[in-house]
Amino acid sequence: MRDQVPGPASAALQAANAHSQLRQEDTPSSSSDVLYPVVSCSIFASSISSAAERVRAILQQEEVGDRKCPLLFIQLNELLSTPAGLEWKETARWIKFEEKVEDGGERWSMPHIPALPLHSLFELRTCLQKGTVLLDLDAHSVKEIIGTWETCHPTRTFLSMSFQLRNRFKKKLPPGAEVANVMVGEVDFLKKPFTVFVRLREVVALGSLTEVAFPSRFLFILLGPHAKVKAYHEIGRAMATLLTDELFQRVALQAKNQEDIIAGIDVFLDELTVLPPGKWDASARIPPPSCLPSPHKRYPGGRSWKSHCNGSTAAAEDRPGLGHPHFSEELERTGRLFGGLVRDIRRKAPWYRSDFSDALHIQCLSAVLYIYLATVTNAITFGGMLGDATANMQGVLESFLGTAFAGSIFCLFSGQPLTILSSTGPVLVFERLLFSFSEDYSLDYLEFRLWIGLWVAFFGLVLVATEASHLVQYFTRFTEEGFCALISLIFIYDSLKKMLSLAEAFPINWHYRTDDVTLYSCSCNLSSPGHVSAGNDTDTPLPSPTALQQVWTLLPEGGGTQTPAWLSRAQCLSRGGQLLGASCQYVPDIALLSFLLFGGTFLCCTALKHFKSSRYFPTGLRKLVSDFSIILAILIFCAIDVALGLETPKLLVPSELKPTNPTRGWIVLPFGANPWWVCLAAAVPAVLVTILIFMDQQITAVILNRKEYKLKKGAGFHLDLLCVSLLMIITSVTGLPWYVSATVISLAHMDSLRKESTTSAPGEQPEFLGIREQRLTGLAVFILTGVSVFMAPILKYVPMPVLYGVFLHMGVVALNSIQFTDRVRLLLMPAKHQPDLLYLRHVPLRRVHLFTFIQVLCLAVLWVLKSTVAAIIFPVMLLALVGIRKGLECIFSLHDLSWLDSIMPETGRKEAEGKLPRKHEKEESDTEEVGDVLGAAKPSPYLGEQSEGSGPPPRCPGLGRKNL
Repeated sequence: MRDQVPGPASAALQAANAHSQLRQEDTPSSSSDVLYPVVSCSIFASSISSAAERVRAILQQEEVGDRKCPLLFIQLNELLSTPAGLEWKETARWIKFEEKVEDGGERWSMPHIPALPLHSLFELRTCLQKGTVLLDLDAHSVKEIIGTWETCHPTRTFLSMSFQLRNRFKKKLPPGAEVANVMVGEVDFLKKPFTVFVRLREVVALGSLTEVAFPSRFLFILLGPHAKVKAYHEIGRAMATLLTDELFQRVALQAKNQEDIIAGIDVFLDELTVLPPGKWDASARIPPPSCLPSPHKRYPGGRSWKSHCNGSTAAAEDRPGLGHPHFSEELERTGRLFGGLVRDIRRKAPWYRSDFSDALHIQCLSAVLYIYLATVTNAITFGGMLGDATANMQGVLESFLGTAFAGSIFCLFSGQPLTILSSTGPVLVFERLLFSFSEDYSLDYLEFRLWIGLWVAFFGLVLVATEASHLVQYFTRFTEEGFCALISLIFIYDSLKKMLSLAEAFPINWHYRTDDVTLYSCSCNLSSPGHVSAGNDTDTPLPSPTALQQVWTLLPEGGGTQTPAWLSRAQCLSRGGQLLGASCQYVPDIALLSFLLFGGTFLCCTALKHFKSSRYFPTGLRKLVSDFSIILAILIFCAIDVALGLETPKLLVPSELKPTNPTRGWIVLPFGANPWWVCLAAAVPAVLVTILIFMDQQITAVILNRKEYKLKKGAGFHLDLLCVSLLMIITSVTGLPWYVSATVISLAHMDSLRKESTTSAPGEQPEFLGIREQRLTGLAVFILTGVSVFMAPILKYVPMPVLYGVFLHMGVVALNSIQFTDRVRLLLMPAKHQPDLLYLRHVPLRRVHLFTFIQVLCLAVLWVLKSTVAAIIFPVMLLALVGIRKGLECIFSLHDLSWLDSIMPETGRKEAEGKLPRKHEKEESDTEEVGDVLGAAKPSPYLGEQSEGSGPPPRCPGLGRKNL
């Protein structure tokens, strides 16, 4: 009945048959039943089972503990009966989640977590225990693996090679992926099940056996007589599901014999969770979670043998805050003057060439356009406010030139070129106070400011020389979240404030009545001084016919006879006329349209940013739309504004290169206008500015250089501070604004350069790969800012409400990226509706609320100081946040702080030395399924703990921090 095939294939089959015959007496008498083993093992006998001990020994044999298993594509083929005969058909496939062929065979199901019958796993265990297991088999074709491959006489052998090459599903698999083939079916010529599990020594391309052209590593075949409905199908699904488990994959790759494979199944069964059949619908498909647990936490016997684990106990690793998140080689003291600076230069120098070549990607174009418009808007906004605060000694043009010059120099020579320099709110507050002080005491503002800038540069160099950046280790999440929340709220508040100011400039007549439409008019009176009516002054009498003649008649400028002319509002006022009428002060359409553009831009930015996680259109198109979301939103609403044709306020850019205040020049002289002692007295306010610059710069640098962003080129805290200090000299001498890292815009810059995997499995969130680290996007942004003076004819079509909507989007995204926002929401939620966050499992809710209340109180104090005359001490209050955080250790236990915040350096060292008591914590799984906040799941700078292999993009709120 069987054709003999010479060579190893025949020997393999004969061995399989002999193995099956030897165990014939152990098989049940019923030919329709597959073996059902009874797995009996004693619980409580030891802390770890014998199977777990065997698996642990197998995994310890790996050459590298962190070696990553190749991704497996698993295909389930079933031998089905068709009118033409027996035929192999693909019925399901797995990468990480299961996809089934729907009834009709024309479409795939949505990816879902496979739900297996418990008995199918027991049956699979018996099949592998009683069947044949061939490990490290040398074979190069299917016929060499099984000699009687054609015994089943299928009418059609799998898929054609041309179909494999055309299959787009291959794009979802990364290079180096391997294939596992699972083949099950019923045949008439067998009386008992025939099982073989094969692991090839070297991966081999088995022709058209699978739908994708990747080499195969594993092969599982189960053939047998007729059994109960779908019995073989469910065993095949169980085998495929086992192979999707990374722990079992490692065991299968390292197994030496059949018992090792069985031990891997037993460990899988030990971790199995059973759902009661009466409590859920077995036909329901469980959607994939937004994040998966780290497979290393499932290794038998704990993680102590893994080389990458920090700490000596599992409890120490479970607490996200125990290891301080900022401690790295960039912040280690060398004990030498400028030692940290030298190390920064040595660290960044090898990457300098790649900092330009790595920018050759279309994503960088999107980042340049997005950040350019944000930077231009910020320069105009702060330039206008600086002009108001300093009598135009610094205005919009100075803001443009300073941003272009300082930003370009910083991007070329800094340690973290992804940082965007800008004028910030705290610096603006200091400038306003300094100008008022100079006016009150008859001092020359620019000369006084020059000496302050020189002293700040000197103090900055001292901080660089003494490696003061080492102190950023004391900036825990408490300090970072307070500062980030403040800056985010400033962005939100300023955007709303600007829109309200537009409503005042273009007021709406809220008292308008349709019946009084005939009473509303506005005309120009050139004959005599008049009155400009305002409000809904319906009692104002209409002009008489004689007055109307005077309204619309005027003498030409060159003399001659009187000719009637229709005058515009500007023409009327320029000729000394008076506006007369009840509707002269109201421009209802402009204000309403401005708010529509403002809100529409914000919503469009948010929707397009989340578009890549939608189900519409191909993945590549969705990702492209998400990358260019801000630019697309701006273009859409600019087009709407142009189509409607209303005169909404537009982006106005200076068109001449001359100082805003004609009384000043481009160079500020250090002597001549102020007494000699001013150069010494300037050191006092310079101390406050130094604190402000240091805190603002380093907190932003800490946020941008977090490990969660997976930066590969290292940080440069000392080098960044040196660049900012030297730029203080140049901007002070030229009378340009002072610049420091802008937290919100820098975070937006990082978010626009996120790299994600392009080969994510169906149902799997794209893996965050890191940030596209380069210098070219920032350099291009600042160069474009400088030449914007010559782009005024183009930029004048951009409505200001659209740019304010972008500002609002940036502020909201940054605010939603911090854990503080989640904890504020908890204050408004009943306990039963609160999400399952990790810190809520370990910290009592009242302690969480107390910690949040203290943060809110500190934020309120910072806001009040910023907005009042007490703003001079604002830098000191920023520094005081570190002291307040230190004082929290008197209120909260170290256990609570380790979940709600990071542990400060000295405290962490004391605990490591055993000087402080440490609560024993039971190891808990951090698996939880939650909704995605930003859609893009934008990394956040506030992730306290991550699942290995995943990035900030899928957000797991149970973790310490979230994505941005």
